[in-house]
Amino acid sequence: MRFARPRLAVMKAVELAEQNTPYNLLCETIEAYCRHMEHIFTVDNLDYLARGGRISKTAAAFGGLLNIKPLLHVEDGALIPLEKLRGRKKVLKRMVELMGERGDDLQKQTIGISHADDEETALELKRMIEETHGCTRFFLSDIGSAIGAHAGPGTIALFFLNKYIEI
Repeated sequence: MRFARPRLAVMKAVELAEQNTPYNLLCETIEAYCRHMEHIFTVDNLDYLARGGRISKTAAAFGGLLNIKPLLHVEDGALIPLEKLRGRKKVLKRMVELMGERGDDLQKQTIGISHADDEETALELKRMIEETHGCTRFFLSDIGSAIGAHAGPGTIALFFLNKYIEI
């Protein structure tokens, strides 16, 4: 999997291991880290969600005509819609706002951003987060083909902690 979420957990585990953190504490910390990881994303084209049976073809057609960009997250393996916004800029702005509402000690975190063949938008989201929340550490990655096939090109995902874990 090429999503930022597991990579961020591995990066944290390596950081803790390099600090000679006891194994039990390392495992507990990584479990808590994964439990508190927020994952919100948007797709650029609703047709891919319709092909995967996540929304109806009618909803995809009308959503496309109205330039609807859903804001989604995954909870216990289920795709949960958070909001529907009109336009790419509005959905990116709302992602940054939600990050501020749900995140904790964002400046101390490494923020993950994944994209499906849309590095330009990922970098724009990074810039917006830097300006709004003062974050300086980021991990950017592309979304792998398995997830990309279901979400489509232009998908942008954002990962951060809703409870910062410090040792």
